[in-house]
Amino acid sequence: MLSWLVKRVTNGVVDSVLDRVIQDPYTENLFSFVTIAQKLNPRAIVEATMRAESGKPIERPLGSPVIRSPWDQLTFNPVHLYRMPTPDGVGIHTGTTIGPRAAKPLKLEIPILISGMSYGGALGLKAKLGLARGASLAGTATNSGEAPLVPEERREAKYFIGQYNRGGWMNDHKSLSQLDAIEIQLGQGAQAAAPMGSSSWQMDEPFRKRFGIPDGEDAPIHTRLEGVDRQSDFPPLVRSLRETYGVPVGLKTCAGHYLEREIDIALEGGIDYIVVDGAEAGTHGGPTILQDDVGLPTLFALGRTIRHLERRGVKREVSVIAAGGLTTPGHFLKALALGADAVYIGSIALVGMLHTQFNLASPLEPPVQVLLYQGKFKEDFNVEQGAEHLAKFLKSCVEEMKMVAYALGKSDLMQIDRRDLVSLDRELARLLGVDYAGHPREEQHLAWTEEGDPWEFTNISGLPDEKGENAPPPYH
Repeated sequence: MLSWLVKRVTNGVVDSVLDRVIQDPYTENLFSFVTIAQKLNPRAIVEATMRAESGKPIERPLGSPVIRSPWDQLTFNPVHLYRMPTPDGVGIHTGTTIGPRAAKPLKLEIPILISGMSYGGALGLKAKLGLARGASLAGTATNSGEAPLVPEERREAKYFIGQYNRGGWMNDHKSLSQLDAIEIQLGQGAQAAAPMGSSSWQMDEPFRKRFGIPDGEDAPIHTRLEGVDRQSDFPPLVRSLRETYGVPVGLKTCAGHYLEREIDIALEGGIDYIVVDGAEAGTHGGPTILQDDVGLPTLFALGRTIRHLERRGVKREVSVIAAGGLTTPGHFLKALALGADAVYIGSIALVGMLHTQFNLASPLEPPVQVLLYQGKFKEDFNVEQGAEHLAKFLKSCVEEMKMVAYALGKSDLMQIDRRDLVSLDRELARLLGVDYAGHPREEQHLAWTEEGDPWEFTNISGLPDEKGENAPPPYH
């Protein structure tokens, strides 16, 4: 009887809805919800209501959902007879060095680093400790983000990169002398150099004490670094930091169309490394317009940076760290093949670290509530478990990258370069200096641009032939 009643009621409801969809004009039709969502998309609709509610810029966690870097258009070239695959049992070297000409280069066991995510302004203390401990277990570095030096984090981190930042919170001698690398932060991919910071109402007593903020005052992040108001102010700062502390000094900006000129200014000071932070980079919660509509996609910015450093003849001296939207071992290794010495990861590292702790907040709250400084469940986060899972995530990624090295006939991740890639897109191949998949290597000159000019691949790549100088040794 109950089954019959449910069927009758369900049938009546469905019939009524279908009648309305078929017969009602669009202005009264329930189906208009579908067409409206197709035109505006659900994200735009929800974000419009948020703006209408607050009248202020809305801040979206973990960066833009708009991914413009076509990493899937690149694929690796396995070998079988052209060059023999690396024999079973041969160890694949995974280490990398940041700032090789610094007095104290930063030598890491793996080329995947944890990006700058600040204590207080972004993450809670337990989340920062989990990142530092997990990175240490994996033999890599973590980054302070725009924050003061937190002693507990410094103790957990085997390798610690601190940001010389626009808030001024790690720009003192005591803090800088405890770092393994100094990263001058003039901007970031998800926020550029827009003014940011924490309002007084967001700060509790521990926050104020660590940041040195008086009660009732805000903690601003300015558009400019103090003391750097002209281009000519930057090189002396780099030289001073390098000479005083001896560790690698790097530059982090939001990658933009003027990146070559900005790199040149950094090179005048003897910069040790460049962070290519593309538009797909994450953030704890930046304005959506800065996330979606500002900056170069990571892949294009990386290609341009590498090409410029090669043209300047300094690529071997200046390290490059690629960052922004890199989420898979394939992304990481492709970035290395294009010339990066390491990659930064942020959002995906948080996902790996949370692992089984997602359910601390879900399903009623988003998972970021476990990680953020203002998060409702930040104190429930288990640091030991998070660190272990992050280390396992990093190890898994590196093991997959090593498998590709075997298939390419290489014994070192740093041996993998552009010759080990092909592009499925002809224009992307030209921009990045890799072969186009539609022609064999010896016929790359047959690939023509739309203007009809021959594609001089060898001039673009700047790399020696497989049998030339500095080519990685083949396995026989």
